[in-house]
Amino acid sequence: MATDLLSADPPVTASTACDVAPAAVGQTLGEGLVGHPSRSLVGDEAKSVDRGNASVLIADLVQLTKPRIVVMILVTTIATAMIGAGGLVSSGQLVWLLLATAAVAGSAGAANQIWERVIDQRMSRTANRPLAAGRMHLAVASLFTFVLLAAGTIALQLKFGPAPAIVGVVTWLLYVVVYTPMKTRTAWNTTVGAVAGALPVLIGFTALGGELSGPAGWLLVGVMAAWQYPHFMAIAWMYRRQYAEAGFCMTTTVEPTGKSAGWQSVVGSLFLIGCAIALCFLPGGWLPGTIAAILATASAVPMMMASVAFLAEPNDQRARKLLRSSLLVLPAVLAICTIRLFW
Repeated sequence: MATDLLSADPPVTASTACDVAPAAVGQTLGEGLVGHPSRSLVGDEAKSVDRGNASVLIADLVQLTKPRIVVMILVTTIATAMIGAGGLVSSGQLVWLLLATAAVAGSAGAANQIWERVIDQRMSRTANRPLAAGRMHLAVASLFTFVLLAAGTIALQLKFGPAPAIVGVVTWLLYVVVYTPMKTRTAWNTTVGAVAGALPVLIGFTALGGELSGPAGWLLVGVMAAWQYPHFMAIAWMYRRQYAEAGFCMTTTVEPTGKSAGWQSVVGSLFLIGCAIALCFLPGGWLPGTIAAILATASAVPMMMASVAFLAEPNDQRARKLLRSSLLVLPAVLAICTIRLFW
């Protein structure tokens, strides 16, 4: 989902939690709300500094939302909305749905960074986040987070009804209030995080006619939750040293051989295939269920094979290959299931 997740694990230089002091604040022009240009700057120079600081603020607000995760959620939202609607979705409905879903998801990502702003300073891959680096005031981040959540929830309620709005709020609470604090307490955080990461598919599904009482929506949740095991186990292995020194309780830190992470990746891949096959045999569409199931299984094979290889020999190279395969498998499986169910 992110190019920085595909790079090699950088050397860890962070100290333990007790030794790390908060990042210094107020030493650069870009810090605070939009920074404070020198009083000696006038005219075009001052305007240039203001524009520069404004662009930094905008970039930091975008970074606060974890945009790569939001993009992945929006891709799945398009597919699940079509499945829920049983056909193509109007451009107007789709735009509103994507904007509202992005707002709720972005708010959850921002709240996560608010919660982990001190821990983020201890890992090189997160140390440059706006709050961890001291470029943004906590009050600004908090206000932005609240506005996004409120705007997204209200838009879902007004445009699509209570079901997607409730799903959005439940997802936000599970991710922020339950999953985030669990990351420093128990390796079971991956399971809770997988559920929190999967529930947004129900926003798109219920927004355009999908029923929560039927199997389709929950099988889609199953696909998303299962996919996250190999995906995040690969990340947890690649950054295991940083996670350990930052105080995160991940599978790869409590069981450092990688065998548990490998088994969870294999089981997740198998469960994804099972849910995809079940989706392919639901009524609807012109493509025969057997053919769709074969195609969905074939598209998931690369991740399955990468999971088995990682289990056999956990190392950074195989974890990176597993991560890359996961990024290709999910859209492929969702595309096949979408074509099968609505086309």
